[in-house]
Amino acid sequence: MSGYPPLAERMRPTNLEQYIGQKHLVGNGAVLRKMIDRKVISSIILWGPPGVGKTTLAKIIAKQLERPFFILSAINSGVKDVREAIEKARKARFFSSPSPILFIDEIHRFSKSQQDSLLGAVEEGVVTLIGATTENPSFEVISPLLSRCQVYVLKSLEKEDLLDLVNKVLSTDIVLKEKNVVVKEDTALFRYSGGDARKLLNILELVTNAEITQDTIEITDELVTTHLQQNPAQYDKNGELHYDIISAFIKSIRGSDPDAAVYWLARMVEGGEDPKFIARRLIISASEDIGLANPNALLLASNCFEAIKMVGWPESRIILSQVTIYLATSPKSNSAYQAIKDAQTLVKQTGNLPVPLHLRNAPTKLMKEMNYGKEYLYAHSYPNNFVEQDYMPDELQNQRIYHPQNNQQEAKVNERMEFLWKDRFKE
Repeated sequence: MSGYPPLAERMRPTNLEQYIGQKHLVGNGAVLRKMIDRKVISSIILWGPPGVGKTTLAKIIAKQLERPFFILSAINSGVKDVREAIEKARKARFFSSPSPILFIDEIHRFSKSQQDSLLGAVEEGVVTLIGATTENPSFEVISPLLSRCQVYVLKSLEKEDLLDLVNKVLSTDIVLKEKNVVVKEDTALFRYSGGDARKLLNILELVTNAEITQDTIEITDELVTTHLQQNPAQYDKNGELHYDIISAFIKSIRGSDPDAAVYWLARMVEGGEDPKFIARRLIISASEDIGLANPNALLLASNCFEAIKMVGWPESRIILSQVTIYLATSPKSNSAYQAIKDAQTLVKQTGNLPVPLHLRNAPTKLMKEMNYGKEYLYAHSYPNNFVEQDYMPDELQNQRIYHPQNNQQEAKVNERMEFLWKDRFKE
């Protein structure tokens, strides 16, 4: 609408009361809400799909904490821009005042050298960093920087959130509240937006502007589809469908269906998905879903990741196809995944149990005098490089965590464990 900024900008929240979604982070009693209320914030990375409020939340944090706010986009900023922003932040800080906030959008696009240039300023407290990313920061953010930041995951907006947003727009927006807009059907509206608030507002604005001459604008599925003129199944590597298709891809591999797995792979290839993203998911699947049933799966998936970095498109699609089919047709076991999950549950239930004395390290004379390491039996000094002794805390003796599953590879593992440990490994 002439004379006004776009709807998405008009509706951008300026405080937490106006902010929609992410209750697990900013709802009453939630972790970020507590920090904001106390006016104390550490460097953080906001990880989530597009249009869920990462930039908006960063601006709200800066406003409510009354901090200077500097913003950079990783798409068009270099090391020089980062250093200039840090210098401005340094000058904006007075004596013992809290550090300014430096917001970096799409921080996963920063190169290693660009991320390195941030380290000193974050470590010294010259700036408080808020990074936003749509990609897993464990893979895309360098370890030294990641270790100085707390990662918070933002979720795609639920249908209830989107409904709240639509109702709020139609009743409060300076332009649309003057129009008689009625939402009669919302399936297409929400399907096209895919949990992305910005996309939802853009669609709403497009449709209402196109129907500006009508006395009453009735939003229907047909009207939305007509004006968008696009395939509802179109792959959007930045939207909800991105997550739905990778989910279908992994579940097809897990379900041992190579045809479906390669089909979903092709959907991602045709949609322009980042091949490294696909390869990372193959590595996870190789360990989580195949694991000890075929240990070579993890080696092949890891090599796939390295190979596509050397080859690039379009040939990388062949490597991805090969590994996808290999994983889909491999025997399956989630015993390693289940074992670490059960072990973590056990640790939470039993707390920090002491390490038995015979297993403790004894680098000093005092520790040796305290019997650290005493009575430890060195396995390689015994037949079959094995001697029976206790390795768990006293309270957890004979506790089973790893359970070999019914496949050829783990049957051999179980046979060896029964040979060594006798009845302990009999299911």
